[in-house]
Amino acid sequence: MRNIPFARPFIGDEEKNAAADVLNGHVLVHGHRTHDFEDKFAGWCGTEKSVAVSSCTAGLHLAYFYLGLGQGDEVIIPAMTHVATAHAVELMGAKPVFVDAEPETGNIDISQIEEKITERTKAISIVHYLGMPVDMDQINTIAKKHSLFVVEDAALAFGTKYKGKHAGLLGDLGVFSMYPVKHMTTLEGGMILSKHDEVLTKIALQRAFGVDRTHAERKVPGEYDVNMLGFNYRMNELQAAIGICQVDRLNSFLDARKINYDIISAGLAEVDELHQFSSTGGDFQSSYYCKSVVLQNGFENKRLEIINELANRGVGTSIYYPRPVPELTYYAQKYNITSGSFPEAAKIAYHSIALPVGPHLNAGDADYIVKSVKDVLSKIV
Repeated sequence: MRNIPFARPFIGDEEKNAAADVLNGHVLVHGHRTHDFEDKFAGWCGTEKSVAVSSCTAGLHLAYFYLGLGQGDEVIIPAMTHVATAHAVELMGAKPVFVDAEPETGNIDISQIEEKITERTKAISIVHYLGMPVDMDQINTIAKKHSLFVVEDAALAFGTKYKGKHAGLLGDLGVFSMYPVKHMTTLEGGMILSKHDEVLTKIALQRAFGVDRTHAERKVPGEYDVNMLGFNYRMNELQAAIGICQVDRLNSFLDARKINYDIISAGLAEVDELHQFSSTGGDFQSSYYCKSVVLQNGFENKRLEIINELANRGVGTSIYYPRPVPELTYYAQKYNITSGSFPEAAKIAYHSIALPVGPHLNAGDADYIVKSVKDVLSKIV
């Protein structure tokens, strides 16, 4: 029997040696590696500048801090996402206004956005669900019409492109996650992209207390001024050193994901009990984070049994995400949201299973996953 975890960090000798170099030195923060990493990641995405932060959540928080969100403001949020997407708004004292998912991709249902916009709406936050890009032309048209800022939660969007342009550069600002099981990792961390230089310039200051000059820019050691509020959301040199190595390997990681994703997709294509999301085609380029399938045709309530049987065969799984965010207790209670208010997001949350496609899969693992899924479904009544 094989042992295939859903995901794991892919750390090699290059990353270990780079980390050792940092630890053997004396500069753990404020060093050149963070700047080198920002330049390297920006170049990989096809732009000139990025801002490294301590996590994707920190980056999203900074985005709304930059906007000056506050009490009474609202942000359009997809119901089908990680809770951090909404938390970043909530932490500013603003209100997340949720929109249901559309069933073919799991992305926000664009047709429902305008009915949720009010005079209090300040931004639209979109999520490229599992790395499948949102139709950004439609989003930007709505945003322009209502003078709204567009934030891309690009946590799973490394390699995601729409009309040839990389995620994070499609709206006004985008934030990536470098959590251990994402497409690449810095142990924990995030990166911010924007097509507006002035946005990145200000956020780079806000991530470090609002201090007006970096260590390298100080003519007198220890001398600086502060003319704005800020946080301690910096990335350290250890994380950046690992990130530099990971960017060098990112294309190979993505190639492996696509190969595994395509094998599993083709292998399960004729399985009537599974609904597959649409993927890469035309203007839309996915990042292939995982292969999520939605149970149907009488198998909707058999998820736990299927997950357990797959685990018995050594196939790890996950769920993206366990509930629509507005049905999580905090949001349901605060905003008096009743179960069933977001039916498509609920269908995905309660009836889907995410299968592994990462570069940690060995030869034959993707075929084994297909066989295991088919065997399990055939044995469940």
